[in-house]
Amino acid sequence: MQPLYESNLTSLPLISKGKVRDIYDIDDQHLLIVTTDRISAFDVVLPTPIPGKGRILTDTAQFWMKKTRDIIPNQLVTDINLSDYLTSDELKQLDGRGMIVRKLKPLPVEAIVRGYLVGSGWKEYKKSQSVCGIPLPAGLEKAEKLPQPLFTPSTKAAVGEHDENISFEQLCEIMGKDKAEKVRDYSLQLYTFAADFALERGIIIADTKFEFGEDENGVIHLIDEALTPDSSRFWPAAKYKVGKNPESFDKQYIRDYLESLDWNKEAPGPELPQEVVLKTLEKYQEAQARLTENL
Repeated sequence: MQPLYESNLTSLPLISKGKVRDIYDIDDQHLLIVTTDRISAFDVVLPTPIPGKGRILTDTAQFWMKKTRDIIPNQLVTDINLSDYLTSDELKQLDGRGMIVRKLKPLPVEAIVRGYLVGSGWKEYKKSQSVCGIPLPAGLEKAEKLPQPLFTPSTKAAVGEHDENISFEQLCEIMGKDKAEKVRDYSLQLYTFAADFALERGIIIADTKFEFGEDENGVIHLIDEALTPDSSRFWPAAKYKVGKNPESFDKQYIRDYLESLDWNKEAPGPELPQEVVLKTLEKYQEAQARLTENL
């Protein structure tokens, strides 16, 4: 498959380019989100694409949005077609990487839910017995399941900048207590539902992040991607053991590779060797297959 590092559509006006997504304007109510094959790590967009990753993320995000409609409305639009707006060549260029969505006002938060003690949370716990300032019981081990999932919001940084963890109280100051509570409650409900669903298919969702937007009436919707290998930490349940980092079905594999390099985690990022590209794609494909096939 030909990788799509950057989309080039002339039939619609380009609004913005994010770390992974290119966003185009359709009309006063709709956007086209193109999920490219770009991949980012440590908030840096890497120069090497993962061929087909955008298709996997688009398919997985749409799968979860359809599965979680009873919990929260979302931005996905299914009653209009891309073929009404793009040329045949542009449709071939996207090759399943495009998603039509409602225009909504994004809320200024990365809504992170952590179900297991790992990554930066484990580093903080070892120092202060807390995660993002939230106190936890003593004696927890690396990769252990937390007593209950934690909602740990962060700011949404611009491309090339770093997200920053904030407390729930800070989130209330940013968007108001009522809205902050809704975002927290939706995030925890979505995580709990998805974690139970995935576990039945042999995947542990260790942590994930959500993004939300609101319509003209202030109704909160799930937006962007959700519960994909780019936005989540997926572990194979069969290989999970408390006390060590399991191998994963997500871009942690790339992070681990980059950690082995002499790189300062600032742009530009290093090129990825073909072996790392293929292994990453394989992991994404397996996660997608386990979650969405035969259902």
